[in-house]
Amino acid sequence: MLERTAGTSPADPRAGVAPLTDAPGAVALDGRGLDSRTVTRIADGVPPGTVPPAALERMARAHRAARALTAEGTRAYGRTTGVGAHRGVAVEEHDGDGHDLRLLLSHAGGIGERLPVRQVRAMMAVRANQLLAGGSGLRPAVATTLLDALRTGVHPPVSEYGSVGTGDLTALAELGLALFGHGPWEHDRAESGQPLPEPLRIERGDALPLLSSNALTLGQSALACHDLGALLRAAHVVAALSLCAIDASLEAYAPEVHLAHPHPPTQRAAARVRRLLGTARTPWPPSPRVQDPFGFRCFPQAHGPASEAWSTLEGVLAVDLNSAVENPLIGWDAAGVAPVAHHHGGFFAGPLALALDGVCLAVLGTARLSAARLSGLGRPELTGLRSYLADEASAGSGMMILEYGAAAAVAEVQTCATPAALGHVVLSQGTEEAASFATQAARKTLRLTDAYRLVLGCELVAAVRALRQRGTVPDPLTVAGRAYARAAAVLSPAMQDRSLTSDVASAGTLLAEFAVLEELTDDAPPATLP
Repeated sequence: MLERTAGTSPADPRAGVAPLTDAPGAVALDGRGLDSRTVTRIADGVPPGTVPPAALERMARAHRAARALTAEGTRAYGRTTGVGAHRGVAVEEHDGDGHDLRLLLSHAGGIGERLPVRQVRAMMAVRANQLLAGGSGLRPAVATTLLDALRTGVHPPVSEYGSVGTGDLTALAELGLALFGHGPWEHDRAESGQPLPEPLRIERGDALPLLSSNALTLGQSALACHDLGALLRAAHVVAALSLCAIDASLEAYAPEVHLAHPHPPTQRAAARVRRLLGTARTPWPPSPRVQDPFGFRCFPQAHGPASEAWSTLEGVLAVDLNSAVENPLIGWDAAGVAPVAHHHGGFFAGPLALALDGVCLAVLGTARLSAARLSGLGRPELTGLRSYLADEASAGSGMMILEYGAAAAVAEVQTCATPAALGHVVLSQGTEEAASFATQAARKTLRLTDAYRLVLGCELVAAVRALRQRGTVPDPLTVAGRAYARAAAVLSPAMQDRSLTSDVASAGTLLAEFAVLEELTDDAPPATLP
């Protein structure tokens, strides 16, 4: 059990903190610098490192304020009162830690399937970082024990349903029961032989501050943001290969066009495709057509806004992942003399819900054009090849069925693009008369990301197949050429009618590599008219 050790005072931020040893590749959490990439790394098994002393001191300082407020008899929601509709009911002084345990037990009532380990680890990383921001009033040992669980490779079982974007109460209660020894830990990997963390002793005021967060929603959002960002970068490469496959006109990507209509996201998308194709080094041959179908011609106008919406989501997460969000917010007055508790609505995740809804709507636009390019790659008048890129067999189907799979995946993207913020609910006897539904937005963004990956995978399979049949190869000195060489080495060259399921799966894996390749291109700022 983590208890205060001899030689430390209650004011010492090290009180009750077990010694931590950093593992190779560990990532630091300090309450200030968490981003979606770091959340994803921890979710995927990278251990957190040692917490900086300044972050522990922020927690300890707020903990001292919380103890002072309790000693003064100050009313604080969830600490000295009930919660929700019972916010006006006082907690009897002799029942302090009993109230906290009952609060955890009663709120650990999530329903539905258990969440994947990856999402639970993301939640744990986010909650630990928020605590280190220093507004919860919890003692530092709560954060360090949580980080120790991540480092050890254990997690609590967490149920899928229980939040509507105003605090992930059920998920965090399930986490709290494990932290305080009243619920189970489970190993991230079945073969792990690591010992389980020693439980903390629950103290008065521990429960509500731990619950007062959207950490699960934020963790899921961070995972979606990270994975979706990689797909959006890879889409530039896939689109460039499709342009090569039909000898597309690059007039639609010309700097002059985007100087005349200077939306920065659209300018950036067009510029990145030009750089991927190396048009500054090698002139692009003229197209045999006056202009191409929308899927090839309007990529900048659809994909640029999707990338911009993703940047908006990333900006919202940069704030929410590193904020003290607990209600009430515990601290000291401006003079640093009197403890204060600010009751607020920071748990209402409206900005996050809107950012998630926005990126889903924007990705729908570019996913539709990816499916349109896939369709175009099967048309003889664009490729000069057999219909559906079939082989010489009579009435061969070629890649015909990919259109159906991609259409089904786009339909899933469209379903996920329905704004979650349209929802409405009244809870807790009318005291909570609205909700952000950010939790639902995060969940559907994860589903959308998986579906969009399949759409791009289908397009990539078709583009590589068309380039192979035509016997043309993008300039190997360009990023597009390097991407094609990598795809050609992975995807089967067999052209006979066969299942393409494994090809699409392999293409989905290649997209992560393409995202890294795409980042190697210079992202010059948009040009401006003289």
